[in-house]
Amino acid sequence: MFYLDFEKNLKPLAEDLELAKIRGEEKELAQVQKKFDKEVKKTYGNLSDYQKLQLARHQDRPYALDYIRLIMDEKIEIHGDRHFKDDHAILCFIGSIGGKKCVVIGEQKGRGTKNKLKRNFGMPHPEGYRKALRAAKLAEKFRLPLLMLVDTPGAYPGIGAEERNQSEAIAYNLFELSDLDTPTVSIVIGEGGSGGALAIAVADKLAMLEYSVFSVISPEGCAAILWNDPTKGEAATEAMKVQPDQLKSFGLIDDIIKEPAVCAHRDKKQASEAVKNYFLESVEALEVLTSEQRLDKRYQKLRSLGKFAQ
Repeated sequence: MFYLDFEKNLKPLAEDLELAKIRGEEKELAQVQKKFDKEVKKTYGNLSDYQKLQLARHQDRPYALDYIRLIMDEKIEIHGDRHFKDDHAILCFIGSIGGKKCVVIGEQKGRGTKNKLKRNFGMPHPEGYRKALRAAKLAEKFRLPLLMLVDTPGAYPGIGAEERNQSEAIAYNLFELSDLDTPTVSIVIGEGGSGGALAIAVADKLAMLEYSVFSVISPEGCAAILWNDPTKGEAATEAMKVQPDQLKSFGLIDDIIKEPAVCAHRDKKQASEAVKNYFLESVEALEVLTSEQRLDKRYQKLRSLGKFAQ
């Protein structure tokens, strides 16, 4: 388990807690658990925006595939965009969640050097977004609810991706998802970066996990542009307002999903349950509406985003 600088005080207590569990002495376990819970509250109770960004990028944070494995049953993976190739930075599955048949799309960063390279560090190519749209259209065809899990630093900016029309692939997803005739839910589970995230974030319900971020550019990229100094990422994070509570106050997202007290990276199972419950509750509410009502609500929500003054 990896600990960030501001989490260091948790490490010895977590080790003591594991030893107490092994020994099975209830009194000792209760005492250590009380100390651990107190330190957890102290550690995560007053985080800066930059520390929250670090949590969103934590190497132990559950990725899309972790959630899919924990919440989906009878799942079958969908491969390829039927045009160029299969992009491993985008995952598509058909299966069920809590007995509800559905389609799930997710962006996958990968762990370990080999897997990170395979997943292209979670940065999809155009064929990844076209694969995602193919899966979304499959959900629409069979009237299956769609869940999208957002977690990317951004779409891949390489020459090949640009040659294969990266911006067009993203724009076309925005166009098609805005009018997709099936209940759609999108959740930012980690890092939601720029159009790479937006391409699978147009939905009836857009939510963010408590310690996730959603922004038009990475803080480091913003600092490089504004101050010609990418090391000023902390200042950029504060200025950009990328946290869930800030975005909800602007009306840019619908809901914030509470994470476990120890955060998603230390309790993947409870975090997965929160994602699962939010999806099922959202779908239940959306299925009460007719297609016309649901599409109109989605249209009105999208039209209300942003403000301007003449």
